[in-house]
Amino acid sequence: MSLGHACVDVYQGAVAALVPYFVAERAYSYAAASGVVLAASLLSSLVQPLFGVLTDRWEMPWLLPLGALTAGAGVALSGVTGSYALTLAVVAVSGVGVAAYHPEAARVARAVAQGRHTGMGWFSFGGNAGFALAPLLVFAVMATGGLRASPLLVVPALAGAALCAAAVRSAGPGIRSSRGSAAGEDDWGSFLRLSGAVVCRSVVFVGLSTFVSLYVRERTGGGAAAGTAALFVLYAGGAVGTLAGGRLAERYGRMAVVRRSYALTVLAVAGLVLVPGPPVYLFVALTSAGLYVPFSLHITLGQDLLPRRVGTASGVTLGLTVSVGGLAAPALGALADATSLRTALLPLIALPALGRLLLCGLREPAPPGAPVSERADPHDPAAR
Repeated sequence: MSLGHACVDVYQGAVAALVPYFVAERAYSYAAASGVVLAASLLSSLVQPLFGVLTDRWEMPWLLPLGALTAGAGVALSGVTGSYALTLAVVAVSGVGVAAYHPEAARVARAVAQGRHTGMGWFSFGGNAGFALAPLLVFAVMATGGLRASPLLVVPALAGAALCAAAVRSAGPGIRSSRGSAAGEDDWGSFLRLSGAVVCRSVVFVGLSTFVSLYVRERTGGGAAAGTAALFVLYAGGAVGTLAGGRLAERYGRMAVVRRSYALTVLAVAGLVLVPGPPVYLFVALTSAGLYVPFSLHITLGQDLLPRRVGTASGVTLGLTVSVGGLAAPALGALADATSLRTALLPLIALPALGRLLLCGLREPAPPGAPVSERADPHDPAAR
């Protein structure tokens, strides 16, 4: 499941990694280039909760290989389309593939992990590893022939489809037995507050994914390799942070780890935007840790807050609230065109602070099957 997740999430990272090449080869403005990121996010944001609702009702394991193939096909075609409109269309199709994959994959991974934070951490690690490899993969493919070589990017999708099909076959009865087994009441109020915090995290992540490569090239005076290195640090640090998040949560509790991660992100993003020169790479790494340590914890918290709608919770926390960050990308691009990239990135400092405020007082939900009495006391200092 983790390897299949990596193959699918390569395509979420690949869209942002292609932005500098669209700017260089097609002379896209910042706003036009960020529109490509929006295309990948918008339709995905709209349909992912629908896939979550569907997977709450019916077994749909075939969505895993189909989603992988669709995600890969769209990105592979993006470099050979003849117009901006067609580029947006094929990237949007890729986003639908990503949307189809994630809710069912998160449900299957939860069943296989049997509720363990470290198990879900490994599943999330796979996706974040795919993100991390995306800029390196795109850089290697673009070096062979520029955007015209983009069809080569379909290879991870083929591998991912095969891995997902094998995982579904081996998991078999465990997948079916997990459906409808959770007991408890859905806590929609807490779930919406958690979702609001994840939206804040998403806007920061997508904004940096779209522009950190170009920004670091400006700040350091480096070329394409300098920008690719920054994007790789952003994604690779996340892969490590996701594993750390699961282990930290088992020791300190999920909510404590999530809150502290948001606080770290405020300081890290400020350093990334405001501190000049090569130290920007250090702040990219710290930002990555702050953004990714809570990544898998968002998923399990959402699933435990909506125990009767695990697919819906997965579709929102893993999909909608993550993809919705792409909706802000064109606004950041337009601001960058009108002012500068640095000015456009300044608002990203405030968003994790807002997310931290939304998390204040949020209760730790009971684990699957546990009585409501096991929920954390909201007056406990650890819940603040």
